[in-house]
Amino acid sequence: MRSHLYFQIFFISFYLILSVVSGQCQIAQQSILIRLKNELQFSSSFSTKLVSWDPNVGDCCTWLGVNCSVGGQVIGVDLSNETISGGFDDSSALFDLENLESLNLAANNFNFTPIPSRFGNLTSLRNLNLSNSWFSGQIPGELSQLTNLQVLDLSSLFSGIRSLKLENPNLGMLVGNLTQLRVLSLDSVNISAQKSDWCQALSSSVRLEVLSLSSCQLSGPFDDSLRNLQSLSVIRLAQNKLNTSVPDFFGDFRNLTVLQLGACNLGGIFPTEVLQLQNLQILDLSSNTNLHGILSDFPVNGSLRSLVLSNTNLSGPIPESIGNLKSLSRIELPNSKFSGVIPNSMANLTQLLYLDLSSNNFTGQIPSFQLCKNLTHIDLSRNSLSGMIPSSHFQNLQNLVSVNLRFNAFNGSIPSSLFNLPQLQKIQLSNNRFDGVIANVSNPSASSLDTLDLSSNKLEGEIPKFIFQLGGLSILSLSTNNLSGTLYTIDFQGLTNLTTIDLSFNSLTIITSGVFSPQLPKFFSLRLASCNLQKFPNLRNQTRLQTLDLSDNKITGEIPNWVWEVGNGSGGLSYLNLSRNKLTGFQEPYVIPPLFVLDLHSNFLSGVIPVPPQTATFIDYSNNRFNSSLPENIGGNLTYAYFFSVSNNLLTGQIPESICNATYLTVLDLSNNWLTGSIPRCLIEYSGSLGVLNLGNNTLSGRIEGTFPSICGLNTLDLHGNSLEGVIPQSIVDCTKLEVLNIGNNRMSGTFPCFLRNSTSLRVLVMRNNKFHGSVRCEEQQQAKDWSKIQILDIAHNNFNGPVPETCFWDWDAMMTRYDGELSGNMHLSFRVLQLNNLYYQDTVTVTVKGLELELVKILTIFTSIDISSNNFSGEIPDTIGRLTALYMLNISHNEFTGSIPSSIGNLSQLESLDMSSNKLTGVIPSTLTSLTFLSFFNLSNNELNGRIPTGSQFQTFANTSYTGNDRLCGVPLSKICTRSDLIVPKNAPNIEEPNPNGYDWQFILIGVGFGAGAAIVLGPLLLSEKGRNFWDQYTNKIVKIVCLAFGIHYAAYYLYNEDEEETEDGDDDSDSDEFMSEGDKSNGRYCVFCTKLDFSRKQAIHDTKCSCFDRTPALSTSASTSSSEVESPFTKL
Repeated sequence: MRSHLYFQIFFISFYLILSVVSGQCQIAQQSILIRLKNELQFSSSFSTKLVSWDPNVGDCCTWLGVNCSVGGQVIGVDLSNETISGGFDDSSALFDLENLESLNLAANNFNFTPIPSRFGNLTSLRNLNLSNSWFSGQIPGELSQLTNLQVLDLSSLFSGIRSLKLENPNLGMLVGNLTQLRVLSLDSVNISAQKSDWCQALSSSVRLEVLSLSSCQLSGPFDDSLRNLQSLSVIRLAQNKLNTSVPDFFGDFRNLTVLQLGACNLGGIFPTEVLQLQNLQILDLSSNTNLHGILSDFPVNGSLRSLVLSNTNLSGPIPESIGNLKSLSRIELPNSKFSGVIPNSMANLTQLLYLDLSSNNFTGQIPSFQLCKNLTHIDLSRNSLSGMIPSSHFQNLQNLVSVNLRFNAFNGSIPSSLFNLPQLQKIQLSNNRFDGVIANVSNPSASSLDTLDLSSNKLEGEIPKFIFQLGGLSILSLSTNNLSGTLYTIDFQGLTNLTTIDLSFNSLTIITSGVFSPQLPKFFSLRLASCNLQKFPNLRNQTRLQTLDLSDNKITGEIPNWVWEVGNGSGGLSYLNLSRNKLTGFQEPYVIPPLFVLDLHSNFLSGVIPVPPQTATFIDYSNNRFNSSLPENIGGNLTYAYFFSVSNNLLTGQIPESICNATYLTVLDLSNNWLTGSIPRCLIEYSGSLGVLNLGNNTLSGRIEGTFPSICGLNTLDLHGNSLEGVIPQSIVDCTKLEVLNIGNNRMSGTFPCFLRNSTSLRVLVMRNNKFHGSVRCEEQQQAKDWSKIQILDIAHNNFNGPVPETCFWDWDAMMTRYDGELSGNMHLSFRVLQLNNLYYQDTVTVTVKGLELELVKILTIFTSIDISSNNFSGEIPDTIGRLTALYMLNISHNEFTGSIPSSIGNLSQLESLDMSSNKLTGVIPSTLTSLTFLSFFNLSNNELNGRIPTGSQFQTFANTSYTGNDRLCGVPLSKICTRSDLIVPKNAPNIEEPNPNGYDWQFILIGVGFGAGAAIVLGPLLLSEKGRNFWDQYTNKIVKIVCLAFGIHYAAYYLYNEDEEETEDGDDDSDSDEFMSEGDKSNGRYCVFCTKLDFSRKQAIHDTKCSCFDRTPALSTSASTSSSEVESPFTKL
């Protein structure tokens, strides 16, 4: 069918060529052509056909672009790419060529004129091509009269408001009579008026072989009538809003060679039958993010040449059968959901030219591409690929131009074969785990490299010299490695084409010369952060420089004024980062150029704060010593700024209201200064894009005036550490994205803000050290709201009172879910400054741990804390507190809580700090608290607790101060030993039975009697008979000795022998003694009563040899000749 199509398309041209040989141009026909030439406007300099039409030169049938019949009639005109401009109308001489069968006016510029209706008079036309000729308006209905038409091409590469359109007639009326039509190409023609019935309009064109309707504003779904077009071999419907799924019957088009459905908003499951079509050569489903499905097995000897599935939701592995596609030259699958290993069979695709599998979930090692000799492009970036890459994988790929393996987990050495490929221009291996040294290259001058990116790896050693001999190198990035050594600025002199260099964050030392040679490269971007620079390199001659990063170095003194003039040949610097140095000031005079980014934070700059340029979008002056006030008109210089920080300086004065003119600000940080006055009302009513407002730790006063807008976008509001008064504005609930609210350490008043329960995004709420009062109980409709994300609550040091409601902790999910994985990604509270980059504003908060204030510079999303201390809460502690199993810190000290400690607190398995001191808690300490194995700070002091302190876990490690002020507590670590009276608890104490009123606890007495009677029955017969005693002594001696030796305790048996038994017992005694002394008794027979336990009933001593107290003790005699009466006890002469 495909060959038949080509025959039909080219038959006319072949026929006309034969006609030229046999026909001679008629005079009338030649006259028409001359008139046509004269009425058309074209450039004779670029024309190749019209410029050759000369009546005095040859037969018109021999003119370029003209074909004639046997009778000398013009039947074919090809004026494509003739730079024709302007338009022509129905009066054109073209329409006098009534026998035209083929007309090609493609790739000209008819200046958005309409298509003349007289085209309908050329009824012999079989081929009409007006593509990319800049016609506009309604397609004339007269074209439907061309019943012999086989090829109609009105397509354009661009669509817009001046495109061609089909309204009246519509698509159905246009093609209804064109029964011979085999090729219909209307790309970029507006067919939106046809709505979703365009499939029915084409259903009668059963001979149609090529259907190309890309960018035609078609809508879906596909109609079943389209299945009638069984002759279709090419379907191009890309860039329409079909909003439907791919029909299964596409798999029935056995002649299909091209299927292009990119950017059609397709959904559903892609039918795998399409992949089984034996003749399919091109498949493009790109940019359909809702399209799901997997890749099925490919047919043996399939014809597929191009597979483009980028930006879809297709998933699963690439089948091993992809190796069956011997003609496959292009594989493009980026930004999808494919996974698994890259099949080894891909190494057999010898025709492969282009491979892009980036931004998927592929794992494992990569196959060798050694047999893919035609490969020009490899992109496997942003996957989870790993392992070492043998150098042989890329060997002999003489055509390879680009290789991109960034953002994976490759390790081992960088494949040295890459540097030997003659055509290779780009090597991008950043953000992996490559280690070792960079291998040397023998002939760097033969390399075509223009980009070398090895940043963010683990490379070591010095930068090899060959890199500085790569004459064509334009981009060099080696940042964030472990490279070392010393470089001199003159080393870069040979890299004459170098425009971008980044050597930041290594262990390099760069020595700058006094004069920066004009022979050095003209940099566009120069990044030398953390390169041990001692002074500014001389960049006066860098007229093209736009990006300069010298941050995190050791540069001292003033910023030279010539820095601001660098890059004046290209409009000046746009990015300047001098942060984290030791700069002290600015050399006068200076004028800051129109920078976009100005970062001077963390220096020693002082004096008047510099006015940022009006072009700046990012300004960071934080952590310096500026001691002026903010300029009154500062807002006029922040017109385009999205980030402005002057925190941690010595700024004074008031916040100028002009700052509200910075309508694009997303982060405004003026914290940790000496700013005074009130908060400008316009900052509260700011309706722009402000996401972070941090005015904390100043001396601001007054009330929070104004109403938060209904479109409030605040993510963080930090006003702590000021002298603000009044209540929290209720309109703050309109800030639906609010995650951090910190108003601690002010003078604010009012009751608990129950309306904040509507802030479902809230994670951190700090109200500590204010004058809030009243109950924290909220009305039922407010209490029921979702506070599932709250992770830090601090309302300490206020005047709240009353009980804490049982339902208070019911929906605090963030404190209930334990995180067991490793921290990865952005697992701390932050605000993304721009969606297009990785710049985050880091939230901070101060919490009280062990009585000390601790600033959390990064608030981990797994950190949870509740501090309600120093209030007047009363009643019992809610048992529902035990639901917060992910809680790390709990402080309820200095309140009026009564009742017992809930045993459910033992469920808080992650708890590290628990302070319940200075309340009126009663009863015993629940034994369930011993299960809190992570507890490192514990304070129950100054309560009314009683009973024994539970034993186990780390409870014995806490100091006495954790329990003082509870007079009835006893047991370790307190010095008070528990007596029976200490264990008697009040009648209302839970789980403790009341004592017998007569003072005897018969339960314990009966248990003791039972144990005593049982022991007497078993041991009595043994102890009363001599044989039993000897058996018992020998048996227990061996058992005790084994146990004692296992614990590092030496055991000695001391017998009082009878004279008639001395000979028998002597041998055993010697044997045991020798064994005892041979096993490392370092005491040399010296024993101490404080280190030894004596069993007087059996006359045996158990001694710990690691203990020592006195130097002289009698030796334990083991002599066989010593009688029992002569043996001295080792405890008699201490």
